[in-house]
Amino acid sequence: MSQKNLLIDDREAVRTITVNRPDKLNALNRQTLLELLEAMDAAQADEGVRVIVLTGSGEKAFVAGADIGEIREQTAVEARAFSAMGQDLMSRIQASDKPVIAAINGFALGGGMELALGCHLRFASSNARLGLPEIKLGIMPGFGGTQRLLRLVGTTRALELTLTGEPITAERAEALGIVNQVVEPDELETTVGDMAARLAKAAPEAVRGILQAVNQGAETDLQTGLALETARFALCCATEDMKEGTSAFLEKRAPEFKGA
Repeated sequence: MSQKNLLIDDREAVRTITVNRPDKLNALNRQTLLELLEAMDAAQADEGVRVIVLTGSGEKAFVAGADIGEIREQTAVEARAFSAMGQDLMSRIQASDKPVIAAINGFALGGGMELALGCHLRFASSNARLGLPEIKLGIMPGFGGTQRLLRLVGTTRALELTLTGEPITAERAEALGIVNQVVEPDELETTVGDMAARLAKAAPEAVRGILQAVNQGAETDLQTGLALETARFALCCATEDMKEGTSAFLEKRAPEFKGA
């Protein structure tokens, strides 16, 4: 891949994708969105990748938002296409059958918070600030922020955060259920790395099944969700990894899942 605004790093089965526009606080312009779409597709297609980590370069920002200069020059038609592109990216991240972890190292505002909301797990440094401040610019979230935040925190909190546009601390984000864990800045990389390594060792079919059952189950009725769970459970039981996992348990040893 030829990436201008991203850094790609593979360590064993974990691929880290870093938004690399530090002079712009890693703001998402159209080029960066296109590169992220390409990078996500490539990670999905690579059988050697089991976990994806998304982060931003530098200590100041995960992603500080969409590129305001670019937004300012857009027509309504162009803005609609830009919003659709951003939503497509966040939806692809959420629909990934490989776990996607956000390592939030500073500002995650606007499009940056929306990028984090698309991920399956979110870890934040204690100096992180998260928010959807679009209303202060005379616009509103356009990359799925209203809908994913609503589903995480409920109507009242989602309206508070989007109508005021005020950022919140990492600690409040954790209390609201937006992030999984808050750690000190110098512990973020290790904490995320440990989680990624743990998930990379899990049975891939079980991981895929859990991601699909939880994500799709959240959008449907209980009986449909239960039927999906049953179907995915059956698929897991048809794998060699199931035999390995149950044998390892009975033999009191650590399993070695091959993805078969």
